[in-house]
Amino acid sequence: MTTLRELQQTFQEFYPEQDAESWDSVGLTAGDPNAEVTRVLLAVDAVAETVAEAVDSGAQLLFTHHPLLLRGVTTIAEDTYKGALLARLIRGGCALFSAHTNADVVETGPTGVIFDRLGIPQGPSNRTPIKPTAPDSPRGIGLVGDLPEPVSLADFAAHVAEVFPATAGGVRVAGDAQRQVQRIACCSGAGDSLLSHPLVRSADVYLTSDLRHHPASESLEHTALGEGPALVDTAHYASEWLWLDGLAARLRERHPDLTVTVSHRNTDPWSFVIGAQSL
Repeated sequence: MTTLRELQQTFQEFYPEQDAESWDSVGLTAGDPNAEVTRVLLAVDAVAETVAEAVDSGAQLLFTHHPLLLRGVTTIAEDTYKGALLARLIRGGCALFSAHTNADVVETGPTGVIFDRLGIPQGPSNRTPIKPTAPDSPRGIGLVGDLPEPVSLADFAAHVAEVFPATAGGVRVAGDAQRQVQRIACCSGAGDSLLSHPLVRSADVYLTSDLRHHPASESLEHTALGEGPALVDTAHYASEWLWLDGLAARLRERHPDLTVTVSHRNTDPWSFVIGAQSL
């Protein structure tokens, strides 16, 4: 028998909560630590679809990357969506746990798995964190590393599109399609706060999500005056879904009595695009 408390200890080993950013809210959101857990569902987001999937499948734990109660909440009344989600989970006997920026910084977290899927060799000599958790630490937010061989920006973006789950917005690219790229900077999730970082500026391409107009435009203008990266922008959900399969495998190995499933519900908020075109 595996208890929720034992799973909390496992998650603490995998993703130490002290590595989370100061603004983050990770760990157990709802649930009895002494409760038995036999089935776990992994997802990027706690939304109506994934909560329903967890409860309907008989899961006793919904693990998500994004915390449900990240920002200030003053009520969990059931006429609010967060209150309704928590009520359904509690009534269904399903706990809620999240690992967010404390998962982002580990080698097997979202960005590390993206590098694995893109064929960027592992090891500290080829993967440098953009924002390390401590000086000289191999862990941190974002990574910079080199592809084995240069490829065109168009081919790199096409590979990203093949590797990532499909979303309505697809993959957006800013830069010369024929530019040769080898040094890759990447930050899963929203990464425009790192656009001016020296490691990002020295890369050939920056792969991230949620790039806004002004930061992206300013980055490209700086690049036009000298060195700087092309930009590849993906859906936030897509960049943070890939690592869940690896977590599922690790949980099954550590707790063989568990049934661990990865949700394939697409929780990207966008449904369709009209008038998209290549320029």
